[in-house]
Amino acid sequence: MTHLKSQKRLAASILKCGVNRVWIDNSQISDIDKAISRDEIRDLIENGTIAAHQKKGVSRGRARARMAKRAYGHCKGPGRRRGTVGARNPSKRRWIQKIRAQRKVLRDMRETGEIDRSTYRVFYRKAAGGQFRTVAHLKAQVDIGRVK
Repeated sequence: MTHLKSQKRLAASILKCGVNRVWIDNSQISDIDKAISRDEIRDLIENGTIAAHQKKGVSRGRARARMAKRAYGHCKGPGRRRGTVGARNPSKRRWIQKIRAQRKVLRDMRETGEIDRSTYRVFYRKAAGGQFRTVAHLKAQVDIGRVK
């Protein structure tokens, strides 16, 4: 069998890949053996006698499936957890989410006319003081305030 080391090296250079990724058609080895210049190798590449194997990669399919499961709460059990609750969901982040939601509800209530400006200001300050656990709790307190 003929050695095609130099042809493979030239093909790798032209294809901009490694020597191990170069594929050679075994049925046309005699033509490839005669090709000694870069132009001849280029012609063989255009004919499809020489080609580059596709790069091998790691599939993201399994990762995507896992992320989809985690989106609805699976694969998050105690065996998977590495940080404390405070590290995984910091208290500051929780506070920011809660206060933004409460302030948005208060703003909407003020704009729709459910509460007047002075009531808005009172409940805004109470929310800032952490008096309401959730948006539902805030709405319940506003309703109680309206009844009085």
